[in-house]
Amino acid sequence: MKTFQVISPVDGSVYVEREYSTATQIESILANAKAAQKMWKNVPLRERITICERALDYFLTHADAIGEELTWQMGRPIGYTPNEIRRGFQERARYMIQAAIGALSDVPVSEKEGFQRFIRREALGTVFVVAPWNYPYLTSVNVVIPAILAGNTVILKHAQQTPLCAERYAAAFKAAGLPEGVFQYLHTTHDYVARMIADPRVDFVAFTGSVSGGHAVQRAAAERFIATGLELGGKDPAYVRADAPLAFAVENLVDGALFNSGQSCCGIERIYVHEKVYDEFVQGAVALVNQYILGNPLEAGVHLGPMVRTSAAEFVRGQIREAVSQGADALIDPSGFPLNQVGTPYLAPQLLVNVNHSMRIMNEETFGPAVGIMKVSGDEEAIRLMNDSDYGLTASVWTSDADAALHIGNQIETGTWFMNRCDYLDPELAWTGVKDSGRGCTLSALGYEALTRPKSFHLRVDGY
Repeated sequence: MKTFQVISPVDGSVYVEREYSTATQIESILANAKAAQKMWKNVPLRERITICERALDYFLTHADAIGEELTWQMGRPIGYTPNEIRRGFQERARYMIQAAIGALSDVPVSEKEGFQRFIRREALGTVFVVAPWNYPYLTSVNVVIPAILAGNTVILKHAQQTPLCAERYAAAFKAAGLPEGVFQYLHTTHDYVARMIADPRVDFVAFTGSVSGGHAVQRAAAERFIATGLELGGKDPAYVRADAPLAFAVENLVDGALFNSGQSCCGIERIYVHEKVYDEFVQGAVALVNQYILGNPLEAGVHLGPMVRTSAAEFVRGQIREAVSQGADALIDPSGFPLNQVGTPYLAPQLLVNVNHSMRIMNEETFGPAVGIMKVSGDEEAIRLMNDSDYGLTASVWTSDADAALHIGNQIETGTWFMNRCDYLDPELAWTGVKDSGRGCTLSALGYEALTRPKSFHLRVDGY
């Protein structure tokens, strides 16, 4: 039986070794999901809610242990990893549980004498969730919990860097009393993922990952009439207007660019600053970044751990070197971050100025702790530059003028528009993207629409 290893970015050790699911096991998983769904869709919604609440309780009880596992698997400092469960995961799960009753209720239509008519939201069947390593619980909970609440069965395939996350879901649902077959996970290869997508027992695919991965999912589903939800990353911009609360903008944009070592789909990757406050913003950002500590993520007080793997860090180093060779200036001295070493996943943060859109640092997803800062003359130039991207996941403006924020937001090609905020998902709002950031919608009451199909009931009750 073939195996794979998780090499921890913390110290290069083998942290986990797991076996790939065999073809026989995958066949059994698909068959069990199909059989279990026939039963599960008829379980009353209140019972489904109770089970999901118990599963959430498991996660909260084990948040510290889950956080430590996550630090070892992908390198985020342990001061932050338990909060992926306690904050974002809990917030999203609780909201989707709360929203389920309204979102899954029958939709009434106008009264018509002699008839009973309504629209029912019916479960799709089996939902296949393919989740990434960077926020393995936050990305997966967006679909796993509402899919189960809607009456679907779920098969979860996590990234090979974070296999223990899938196993934690299984433990949580087992502790919650979820019937067998309703939630299952597997460890498998890209080839088998494609085969599963093509299998008639899979009814919906939710994928979070790269643009190339999204294309692969689309190709695998091309011969079938099933929908796919794709979240494919971003090159998210921020615009700092002349009337911005500047110290607040500096603090939050630096955090938005560097948190999780920049490995966030909706992290800040481009900053445009009005010429009137440009110098002050840059000075403040440099001073703040130089206070960050790059270190062993298992130690307290560390802001930046290693990137997920050495190749990821080398990719970012390559973008920085190329930008500098093309005329950009790197403002952060890497020697101030002693663990920064070429050939390791430990990478110092970087701010670059004198950048332009011909540089990869401004037009290609970086997914690391480096961000370019450009001076702009005003709103018109900022809007043009913000829209000059293949991506459109989130974008933000930093200003004291809410009317201006709304006016600018109406012109920005993005899934979420922020004022004085960034790098956050509000579960009451639809999480969606445009252009190469993908398609579909998770979270909010609208997130249930992709996980159900409308079924119309048209009953003649008298007069026949």
